[in-house]
Amino acid sequence: MVSKRLSRQAGHRRKFLAIVDSTPECERAVAYASMRAQSTGGVLVLLYVIEPDDFQHWLGVEKIMREEATAAARSALDSYASKIRQDLGIEPELAVREGKPTEEIHKLIEEDQDIAILVLAASAGKEGPGPLVTSVAGKGAAFPIPVTVVPQNLSDEDLENLA
Repeated sequence: MVSKRLSRQAGHRRKFLAIVDSTPECERAVAYASMRAQSTGGVLVLLYVIEPDDFQHWLGVEKIMREEATAAARSALDSYASKIRQDLGIEPELAVREGKPTEEIHKLIEEDQDIAILVLAASAGKEGPGPLVTSVAGKGAAFPIPVTVVPQNLSDEDLENLA
């Protein structure tokens, strides 16, 4: 069970959580969540989850790989944050976690009681909506907050009209 959401109480603002990863649809989720945060006076949180399966090597190599993965995560987040600042004039919160994506999303939601909506994007490819959408949708009623799934093929104009 998730802790009580505080986003509607005095001194709190509703936060929209978007996940940054290497999928092509990620950009659409970040764009929609950014626009939605701006239009509602909310806050955008960008999360990058580094999966630990990538670090099954000798200790010295593992440390270097972990540092490189963290640097790549920070770079991706900084790139999105810079574009958001420039285009929308809002300052996103940035987080890097290591673990399984759905578990780390749950942990962040539990820790930050202002996170009220998770925004994901569904791939337009024939192979399905993508691993994150599939894993979150598979949890069904067990997911702790509302999830907005944005189709990858929506244009910026479409997103602006919806946000």
